[in-house]
Amino acid sequence: MNLKDKIRSIPNWPIEGVIFRDITTVLEDPDAFRHANDLFYERYKDQKIDKIVGIDARGFIFGAVLAYKLNLPFIPVRKKGKLPYKTISAEYDLEYGKDTVEMNEDAIQSGDQVLIVDDLIATGGTIAAAIELVQQLGGIVAECCFLVELPDLGGRKKIPNIPIFCLIEFEGD
Repeated sequence: MNLKDKIRSIPNWPIEGVIFRDITTVLEDPDAFRHANDLFYERYKDQKIDKIVGIDARGFIFGAVLAYKLNLPFIPVRKKGKLPYKTISAEYDLEYGKDTVEMNEDAIQSGDQVLIVDDLIATGGTIAAAIELVQQLGGIVAECCFLVELPDLGGRKKIPNIPIFCLIEFEGD
C-alpha cells in the first residue's frame, strides 16, 4: 500500500502558499491506518525501547497504538496547562510567537531509552522541545518517528544527533 496516496493535500491552507498534508484520511481508512501502525511496529518490535512518548495531539494516536502493541508505557507530551500533575516544560518557536509543551516530572527515569512519536515533522520546533523534555529527565532519545516528513521545512536540522524515521515524505510537492 502506498500511504502517500492516502494523504489529502489541501492547497493554500491555513495560509496562501502552504500545502496542508491532512492525515485524517489515513485515520479514516482502516486498512491504511492498520498498515501505518504495522510498519511502525515492525520497525521497533526488536529494538531496546523502554517508553513511548507521543506529542499532543496526533502523536497520541500513533504513539498509543505502538505502546500498546509493544507493551510499553505511553508518555504524553501536552500543550501547556493540560497535565494536572507536577510538570517540566520546554518552549519552542512558532511562526508568530512561542508555545510550550509539558511532561509529567516523573514520566522518564534516567537512562530510559525513549522513542518519540508524532504525526508530522515540519520545522522541527515541537519535536526539539519534546526531546528537551526527555533529556531534562535523563532519558535517552533512541529515535523519533513520524508518519509524514516535510523535508523542505528543515525540521531535521533542529535535531541533528538523533535518528529520524518517517513513513512518508513530501519533498518539493
